[in-house]
Amino acid sequence: MKFDIITIFPHILDSYFKEGILGRAVENKKIEIKLHNLRKWTADKHRTVDDSPYGGGAGMIMKVEPLAKAVKSLKKSKEKTRVILLSAGGKIFNQKKAGQYLKYDRLIFICGRYEGVDQRVADYICDEEISIGRYVLTGGELGAAAVVDSVARLIPGVLGNEESLNEESFAKKGVAEYPQYTKPEEFNGWKVPAVLLSGNHQKIKQWKGKNKKTL
Repeated sequence: MKFDIITIFPHILDSYFKEGILGRAVENKKIEIKLHNLRKWTADKHRTVDDSPYGGGAGMIMKVEPLAKAVKSLKKSKEKTRVILLSAGGKIFNQKKAGQYLKYDRLIFICGRYEGVDQRVADYICDEEISIGRYVLTGGELGAAAVVDSVARLIPGVLGNEESLNEESFAKKGVAEYPQYTKPEEFNGWKVPAVLLSGNHQKIKQWKGKNKKTL
């Protein structure tokens, strides 16, 4: 799967995407992640991406023209593509949505900045608006990274042990994973539950089932 992130800070997520599971997935060509500088699609000498809002108000609004050009340039006719605007007013992203994105060949993310994005981007250019939570960030880049991470790990071959997908949090709706422990068996008087040390796989399975968190 290909992930394209349109931003005015094209290096802001470099280190995150080069490390760990995502870094290995990129290196092994399981996924492709590219950050694109929106200013590439501007036409004036100042490479302007924003302007003051019609009707007045605080802050600056990201312009529709460069974003329209960017999306048009990145879309490929033979690929099934989804264009996503990261927005505080978008629908909340969740694990179910992450799974739904697997049917696409390419996800294109538009990362807002300043006071927001011209509404025509949402109305005519994007397929949907999503949010990673009911709070405000300085830009959409962290949201895009969260969605890329969540979707990428569902792609076959990205995780080292894909069986973990069946046990982890949100594999079932509204259920988080059971508590996990490792060595030492006791620390500061805090002990690992005895059942996990028993070797009785049936009892361990029952314990795990009873201790999953319902959200």
